[in-house]
Amino acid sequence: MFTVNSGLNLKNELNTLLVGIFKDDKKPTGIVEEIDEQLSGQVAELFQSDDLSAKLKKVTKIHTLGGLGSKRIYFVGLGLKKDLTYRKLRDTFGKAAKELKESKHDDVAVALDSFTSEQVGNEQTAHALAEAFVMATYEFEDYKEKKNEKRYALKSVNVFTEENTNSIEASLNDGVAYAAGTNVARDLVNTPGNLLTPTDLAESAVTIAEKHGFEYDVLEKEDMKELGMGALLAVSQGSEQDPKLIVVKYKAKENWDNVLTFVGKGLTFDAGGYSIKPALNMHEMKSDMGGSAAVLGAMEAIGRIKPDVNIMFVIPSSENLINGAAMKPGDVITSMSGKTIEITNTDAEGRLILADALTYAKELGASYIVDLATLTGGVVVALGDIATGVMTNDDEFHGLFNECAEATAEYVWQLPLFEPYTKILKISNVADLVNSAGRLAHPVQGGAFLSEFVGDTPWVHLDIAGTAYNNKANALGPKGATGVMTRSLIKLAERFATK
Repeated sequence: MFTVNSGLNLKNELNTLLVGIFKDDKKPTGIVEEIDEQLSGQVAELFQSDDLSAKLKKVTKIHTLGGLGSKRIYFVGLGLKKDLTYRKLRDTFGKAAKELKESKHDDVAVALDSFTSEQVGNEQTAHALAEAFVMATYEFEDYKEKKNEKRYALKSVNVFTEENTNSIEASLNDGVAYAAGTNVARDLVNTPGNLLTPTDLAESAVTIAEKHGFEYDVLEKEDMKELGMGALLAVSQGSEQDPKLIVVKYKAKENWDNVLTFVGKGLTFDAGGYSIKPALNMHEMKSDMGGSAAVLGAMEAIGRIKPDVNIMFVIPSSENLINGAAMKPGDVITSMSGKTIEITNTDAEGRLILADALTYAKELGASYIVDLATLTGGVVVALGDIATGVMTNDDEFHGLFNECAEATAEYVWQLPLFEPYTKILKISNVADLVNSAGRLAHPVQGGAFLSEFVGDTPWVHLDIAGTAYNNKANALGPKGATGVMTRSLIKLAERFATK
């Protein structure tokens, strides 16, 4: 889709050209000055009359009427140079891509150098361009009759630059990989629960693994019984769908050590069990496998980028429904680790399946663990739909992850893991832990519970309950699944490769 070219000749025939403009430039400069000269000063007049604005995310289309090789130019406002960040630039590209989609322009040229600044260099700009264009034009192939027959597709983007074309091409490819992985996650989360069971999720993982030559294994119910995965099995009791425990290994090195491990909650539908959820918006609980979707999205991108680091992907998957065999409040179960758990809330099931997955990941050699889960409603109350809640037992590992989240422009916020929080969960008279101790510090309880199963292994917990799903469109996509944290995982894998 993206082709890199050296230099831009304004006389060449182009359907649509994108050019960045800054507020700092009181008159046309650079490529904008060249355009102005060939259009007999019309661009300068548009600036003076305020018909052409450099305000951030403001996109203005002009027709050249034969004055240039380009039929039309989209001037994209970037604000002040000193204020431009990667996040702002990426979202601005997303806004432009959506306007191109709305106008059905599928053959586009980009004057890349016009979008750069001291804060955001050419390679970052190229990455932002590719990531934004692929993400912002995303559509979920839904189930409406005939609607998908005329889906928009961006066919060609010619990127013009005076910089090293090889480095720009590499950055564009990287950006496409990040976006493609995010869109894999979006597709999975957007798929209805009847069409994405634990078996379907396992098949999706196997498809990606086979595509990229990764090792994989899918544990069945009998395997889980032999391993003593009482927590995962308990959650699945209320469903006719068998649970799955999916393990994929990307072996970049000869020795299986320093293994970076991503563990994603794969509840393909969560009705809450006997602690049943309210009917209002329960249909959105198809998104309760958002953690596993991010892991699979990262797997797709890592298969493309191939960083030099060993990575393991672990996904426990189940449904949480109600039948005569479903787990009940007051039940006591034994996890794979040997810790016993009193079920005080059947809707606090994500931490149960993750407990066995974390224990198993450690047995398989996990050296560093990031788990992702739509875990608690409490984190939505605390952070809304903007930031992902983070907890950790290792400041150095968290610091590296935080840098990656910042680099990929994903908002995260650390929650505390003080010792008294774990004591909250040790109130049972009959078991080592309760799976929920009420409303107080609700999101922290979830992470504190999981910390009991990671031990001293460096670990970061991501609660994406508020950020995995959008109820309104934004610059990078439509309403629905966001694929949140996929890009942060990819960046973490790349950073680990350079450690």
